[in-house]
Amino acid sequence: MLYPSATTAHDVDIAQRLRARRTSSEMDQATHNRIVSFIWSIADDVLRDLFKRGKHPDVILPMCVLRRLDALLEPTKRAVLDTKQMLDDARITEQRAALADAAGQAFYNTSRFTLRDLRSRGSQQQLLADFNDYLDGFSPNVQDILDNFKFRNQLPTLSKADALGTLIDKFLDPDIDLSPAGIDNHAMGTVFEELVRKFNEDNNEEAGEHWTPRDAVRLMANLCSCRSRISSSPAPT
Repeated sequence: MLYPSATTAHDVDIAQRLRARRTSSEMDQATHNRIVSFIWSIADDVLRDLFKRGKHPDVILPMCVLRRLDALLEPTKRAVLDTKQMLDDARITEQRAALADAAGQAFYNTSRFTLRDLRSRGSQQQLLADFNDYLDGFSPNVQDILDNFKFRNQLPTLSKADALGTLIDKFLDPDIDLSPAGIDNHAMGTVFEELVRKFNEDNNEEAGEHWTPRDAVRLMANLCSCRSRISSSPAPT
C-alpha cells in the first residue's frame, strides 16, 4: 500500500516543479519582452527627430552595453579609483591588470563618474564634457568596442539637441534594470539579440550589413561575464 502513495507523492512533486519552472519561464519571458519594448521605445522617444532610423542602433546598442558595464562596475568603483591613485603615486605605468583586479571584472573605468553621476548637469556643454570623460575612463578593451560602434560620432548631435541627458535618464529608469540583480547574463544576451534583430528588420538590412545577432550575442557574453576576455565584433563595412 506504500507504493501507490509514494508514487503519487513523487508525481505531485514533479508536477509542482514543472509548474514552478513554467511560471519562472513565463516571468522571464515577460521581463524580456518588457525590457525590449522599453528600450525600443527609447529610440522613438529620443532619437526619432534627430537621426535616420538606420542610425538608431548606433546609439541604442552601445548605450545598452554602457549601462550594463556601468552596473557591473558600480560596486567596485571606489576600489578602482583608490587603486588608480595608488598606482599613479607609485609612478607605475602598466596598470591594467591591477585595475581589472580591483574592478573584479575583465574591464574597468577610471573616470570619477558613473552614469548616475551625470544625471544632473547645469548645461549640455558640461554634460558632454563629463560624458566624454566617463567614456575615456574605460579600459582599452572597452574602447575598442566603442570605436567599432562609432558611438562618439553621435554625441555632438545628441548634445546639440539637448537629448543626451534624456537618453541617460531613460537607461537609468528602474523599469529596465540592466544590473545583474535585474537581469542575468544569459537574459541580457537575449535582449541584445532581439534588439539587433528588430533593428535589422526595421531597417530592411541583410545579415552582415549591420551588427549581426551572432556577433552581438558574443559581444554581450564577453562584456557581461566576470573575468572573461572582452572582444569586439568587426566594424561594419
